[in-house]
Amino acid sequence: MPPIQLPLLMQGHTRGKRSAVTCALKCNNACVGETCNTSSNGYFRDIASRALSRRAMLGGGTSALAIALTGTQGALAAGAPATGGSAFGPVPALAPNGTSLDFEAISPVPFEVDEFTVPEGFDWHPVIRWGDPLFDDAPDFDWNAQSAEAQKLQFGYNNDYTEIQEIPESGGRRAVMFVNHEYTNENIMLPAGTDADEVIEIGMAGHGLTVVELEREDAASPYHYVKGAELNRRILLDAEFELTGPAAGSDLVTTVDDPEGRIILGTLGNCAGGLTPWGTLLSGEENFNGYFRAPGDTPEQQRYGLSDEATARGWETKHERFDARTPGYENEVNRFGWIVEVDPWDPTSTPKKHSSLGRFKHEGANVIIAEDGRAVAYSGDDERFDYLYKFVSRDTYVEGDREHNKTLLENGDLFVAKFTGNSPAAEIDGSGAVPADGAFDGVGEWLPLVLDGESAVEGFTLEEVLVHTRLAADAVGPTKMDRCEDVEPSLHSRRVYVACTNNSNRGVEDHAAPDEANPRTENRDGHIVEIDEQGDQTSTTFSWNLLIVAGDPAQGDQTYFSGFPVDQVSPISCPDNLAFDSVGNLWISTDGAPSGIGYNDGLFRVTLEGEARGRVEQFLSVPIDGETCGPIIRDQDRTAFVSVQHPGEDGEFGAQRSFFPDFDGMGPKPSVIQVLPVPVEEPTDPEPTDPEPTDPEPTDPEPTDPEPTDPEPTDPEPTDPEPTEPTTPDPTTPEPTTPDPTTPDPTTPDPTTPEPTTPAPTTPEPTTPAPTAAPGGGSQGGGTSGGGSDRDDLAKTGFGLAAPAAIAAGLLGGGAVLAGRRRASAAPVDDADGTDATPEDEQA
Repeated sequence: MPPIQLPLLMQGHTRGKRSAVTCALKCNNACVGETCNTSSNGYFRDIASRALSRRAMLGGGTSALAIALTGTQGALAAGAPATGGSAFGPVPALAPNGTSLDFEAISPVPFEVDEFTVPEGFDWHPVIRWGDPLFDDAPDFDWNAQSAEAQKLQFGYNNDYTEIQEIPESGGRRAVMFVNHEYTNENIMLPAGTDADEVIEIGMAGHGLTVVELEREDAASPYHYVKGAELNRRILLDAEFELTGPAAGSDLVTTVDDPEGRIILGTLGNCAGGLTPWGTLLSGEENFNGYFRAPGDTPEQQRYGLSDEATARGWETKHERFDARTPGYENEVNRFGWIVEVDPWDPTSTPKKHSSLGRFKHEGANVIIAEDGRAVAYSGDDERFDYLYKFVSRDTYVEGDREHNKTLLENGDLFVAKFTGNSPAAEIDGSGAVPADGAFDGVGEWLPLVLDGESAVEGFTLEEVLVHTRLAADAVGPTKMDRCEDVEPSLHSRRVYVACTNNSNRGVEDHAAPDEANPRTENRDGHIVEIDEQGDQTSTTFSWNLLIVAGDPAQGDQTYFSGFPVDQVSPISCPDNLAFDSVGNLWISTDGAPSGIGYNDGLFRVTLEGEARGRVEQFLSVPIDGETCGPIIRDQDRTAFVSVQHPGEDGEFGAQRSFFPDFDGMGPKPSVIQVLPVPVEEPTDPEPTDPEPTDPEPTDPEPTDPEPTDPEPTDPEPTDPEPTEPTTPDPTTPEPTTPDPTTPDPTTPDPTTPEPTTPAPTTPEPTTPAPTAAPGGGSQGGGTSGGGSDRDDLAKTGFGLAAPAAIAAGLLGGGAVLAGRRRASAAPVDDADGTDATPEDEQA
């Protein structure tokens, strides 16, 4: 008998190859139940019909409409000629903004393939895997002897949101990584017959958050995690979180264990997240309802999908707080569904849950500093027909005052989005065909839920708005959306991008019909919304358009790519997480493509500006049953990272479907993966031919040979000016207008970063070719870099000083010229006395 008995309610109801196991474990079979949002607010179809009078006011012409939507329609000129080129080949004339991460898009990979696929000329490396030991006293992972105590000291399961920040003053060689762990699949983690109580405890320990240090040889080398490093941390279900904001201390969040309602134990269902301008990490508590049993007999509980049914994992049978029917724990469920903030630079810090951002199924949250200095955070509620939210802080960002900035999300105004479409309802027939005006577009407004510290919703107290946010939002009439997942503001254009992943109920039975912002019945493949705030970032009005209506044109799907030729894009389905590279291109990771277009999920680049606006290029594909999560793009170093979640989800222990990433015949391990260019051998071969002139005994030619070689040492010299070239401010004093360290300026390299070509002669390893790729095309490398005892210099890195994230941003901007070599093995560098080498040793 498997460790847990799953209610596979979606068996036979999933489209294509979507896993019913994932539906049960991750989403609590959300799609098989009743829609949580049964409010009567208008859908997009109703709104679009009402917009006809506005079209008449504008004169009914597309030119007037274009004026109304200036800035959101993109740079694709009407009637621009289609550009030639193969469906997946490079189109040099349409290079996306000069990014250095050039590649030829891969072909889509069939859903049954258990491989990690990257473009030609690239390789992949595991940075860290499920079960990797994080601390000096942590045991090595053992498939047949896993325990709860071991899991608490090891990397958690099903990594999702991922972020990496350079450690200041490390020369770009060391970093700190934050990862959350969304859920567990005990049936492929543990053998049948595992003690039931131990199954519960191992599963609980596999959730939570991880902070871990990384180390690499140079910018062209893969990262390895550092076992026993001072910043390493697991944040588990017994960790204390401080509840901040107006809901803290409310009767709605008190329990017998916390009568003050201010300290919450643990975090659950963490999905996407974001890096703040002050260097902390945000994580969204999403499908938390699946961990609780509750009466389910009140509007408040029903609106959040709670019911009086046994949960899949059965935690409520051992821990009373997960049974809301138990006296004293009625409010425990209200203590989840928040945005979590963690400081990765301080292992002793207490994480926070911010009530001011509202309580719902947060996919994540992402912050941008508004023109007036206030912090603006966007977040989506990942449920069919739920809403898009925006938070504006009460206080303003203060450059250099990190402790102050860490309080910005504790108080502010909360809004929910209402969209208005521009096309007649008759033009939205459910097929996804573009309306007559040539675009899916319109305008919108942010409806207030909280203003100036007071409830803006009649009949709701401030605390009720924040704890029962869905019900409060229902009351003001926002627009029901098709599962808003990641919401990312671009620091280049300040536009906001919303990934609407899909909605199987759109237009089905008595559910809402297709509309201009959700233009397809059953919306199998999802779409991307682009928002342009009208005024500054705190504005209460905006314009919008659909950047992409996803699918596979080759299969006959009705798609839209902002006018870019559909025969020149990579097929894409179910957009989930979003990211940007250093020049402003959008990157999309997907979750659910096997059920949509029949291919494995992947990572895709989308051009946002110029003639190539809307072009989609697939960069990588993950293994069977896997989901692509947490994309990080470091295009200056021509590298990218993804978290691979739930590979081989439909397997069983002893009958696994995937063996990623080690392909050792044991089973799958969710992992963080780095993709790098395959090393190119430096032109050292000609040098051995130089001695040929020495064959003639006259040594006179020899003096001439060294002279040609003398310039070779000067070849790196021209690259030295690159670190000193910028005239931008010192990285320690970043411009407040671009505080986010995720988009460093590629022209501000760190002068302390050594040229990656310099260490090559001192390390013999890089001269050997990379290990033979595993079935996925990647090396079996990765793993740890030892040396917890050699980390004393961490106290000098400045993470306790002002704005360390800004310093890290400066370091990230120092993307050095790629060296022709890199280590491909996981083994740490050893110095002469056999001890683990520190970054200082490597620099020396």
